[in-house]
Amino acid sequence: MAETTTRRPPGEFADLLGQLPSDPGNRESIAVEAPDTGDELGTVPAHTAADVRAATERAADAQASWADRSFDERAAIIDRYHDLVLDEQEELLDLVQRESGKSRRAAYEELLDIAITSRYYAYHGDEHIQSRRRAGAIPLLTKTVEHHHPKGVVGIISPWNYPLTLAVSDAIPALLAGNSVVLKPAKETPFTALRAVSLLREAGLPDDVFQIVTGRGSEIGTPLIEQSDYLMFTGSTETGRTVAEQAGANLTDCSMELGGKNPLLVFDDADLGKTVEGAIRGAFTNAGQLCISLERFYVQSGVREAFERRFVDAVDELELGTSLDYDADVGSLASADQLEKVESHVEDAREKGATVLTGGEARPDVGPYFYEPTVLTDVTDEMTVASEETFGPVVAIHEFDDVGEAIELANDSDRGLNASVWTEDSDLGHAVARRIECGTVNINEGYVATWASTDAPMGGMKESGLGRRHGREGIRKYTDAQTVAEQRIAPIAAPSGVPEELYTAGMTAAMRVLKRIPGLR
Repeated sequence: MAETTTRRPPGEFADLLGQLPSDPGNRESIAVEAPDTGDELGTVPAHTAADVRAATERAADAQASWADRSFDERAAIIDRYHDLVLDEQEELLDLVQRESGKSRRAAYEELLDIAITSRYYAYHGDEHIQSRRRAGAIPLLTKTVEHHHPKGVVGIISPWNYPLTLAVSDAIPALLAGNSVVLKPAKETPFTALRAVSLLREAGLPDDVFQIVTGRGSEIGTPLIEQSDYLMFTGSTETGRTVAEQAGANLTDCSMELGGKNPLLVFDDADLGKTVEGAIRGAFTNAGQLCISLERFYVQSGVREAFERRFVDAVDELELGTSLDYDADVGSLASADQLEKVESHVEDAREKGATVLTGGEARPDVGPYFYEPTVLTDVTDEMTVASEETFGPVVAIHEFDDVGEAIELANDSDRGLNASVWTEDSDLGHAVARRIECGTVNINEGYVATWASTDAPMGGMKESGLGRRHGREGIRKYTDAQTVAEQRIAPIAAPSGVPEELYTAGMTAAMRVLKRIPGLR
């Protein structure tokens, strides 16, 4: 394993605090830890409810003039941001790795996501929100137009597992729709968010249009929810319930990507070489700390033994580490709490009879929160790992006999975020995918195919979320739709002097005629 180094030594992150809205003053400081070493990277202020209120007021004051700009003006800034992110990628990747402990390969996925999202919405966002004519009530008599107005101030609460992507990718369409943004990044990973926003400002975004507050969710989460005109939240299902309740109490619209317990299905005809390779990526990217990662493996009986053998062999070859290069395959877990959760899930499974095919141990020799990629079998329903999201490098392999059983097993969860289907029969893959109760389903891929298809919506079914990011839904949700209809020539009512019976007979005849004309139905 290559030695861990950094271009920005620990403790030298203070310059990024200039992106915060005010001088920290006498506020309490929160230490930010490097998970791979346990070193302190720096501190950020624990902002208060008053700080949130002030930031929201500044964002609200700046929003009107920002919305008055044309879409093309706003898009030009995001277009420049796309280039800056690519230009500054080495520093960004270093920062993501140091704050999150992930491998560089996983960090690079975040950077790609920002570039893809920026490009898509800068060039296609206007198509989704521009004013357009709609069919009127009565052809020629009613002129109807649909407009989309920005919500106002969009509050974003982002998690620690993808500190670059989830701090900015949801903000980009919100900004392009004419909103201002107040972001509360996870207290574990604030510096990545601060650097990402500094690049937005370098690209030309007015300072007050994007505000950042740092601190504990328990202290500033509720004030941000209460003062936002729209809320975007990414995190656990458990926390999501609380956030949704608070948003609902304020009649604040919201979108949420929550937790998953995501299935992978392998059919007898699958190319096992490609399947094993894809399953490794789908399960162990970011050490499994990914809402759309795969934890439940269902393998058809004809290839169960062969897949299991090849998959375990491949897992054994994975290298742990967080060197600032592309040597390591799997990085660190993010914290002591996350390590404790993974250990407890595996130990519970062991005690109740599960078999550990490989892994199953912490690796303090590599770093304080490292855990081996782990493969379990003989997992039963009473085990915690069977139903609860582990959010770590742990998968369980099960067997199925036929298509119906595979679909039933895949859907046997109260979560429905992502799924993966492996087969050489495209028709079978699509038929199975349509019956899986998940917001995204990848065929012959783990998660990247759907995630990177930015023109299509991404989100969860069941307890895995509300609303969608990406595509048309990903920008329209940040707007209020308005319908303006002009009635011309005559009202939709009996003209003066015309008996109601004659009017209703005429309208009934018109309805019958309109139904028969394809362009007017």
